[in-house]
Amino acid sequence: MDMIRAVIILVLFITVFTSSSHATDIRYCDKNVDYDVKVRAVEITPDPIARGQPATFNLSASTENPISGGKVNVDVAYFGWHVYSESHDLCAETSCPVPSGDFIIAHSQVLPGYTPPGSYSLKMRIVDENKKQLSCVRFDIRIGFGSSSVAAS
Repeated sequence: MDMIRAVIILVLFITVFTSSSHATDIRYCDKNVDYDVKVRAVEITPDPIARGQPATFNLSASTENPISGGKVNVDVAYFGWHVYSESHDLCAETSCPVPSGDFIIAHSQVLPGYTPPGSYSLKMRIVDENKKQLSCVRFDIRIGFGSSSVAAS
């Protein structure tokens, strides 16, 4: 009986910690550029993302100079093909003005239930109110096979 209980606890532990979230590897768009905003990590919850369910992206970054406003522009590619773009007000994703030092850009979104599962590549650019690029990073996300039920109309 103790062995069965230990196996159940181990399975629950693995399920919770492997599917909840983890930091995603990031790459700067141009490794030869010294961006004003340094991105340390992107954490995606859950990972893989479940179609039709909320997903949260937390981008940990820092800046030496305060930022009064701007945009976060996101381009999404699926198997190398551009499939989607969106732009968000930076001040809707973090508190503005952003003081010098560490800050978090947080975004939540529900992907449609019909989103194809698989690996996607995201390019995220942060620009100030004058459209000066402050940072540009790339990272991969995974969309899982599971989804919420989609009602037929």
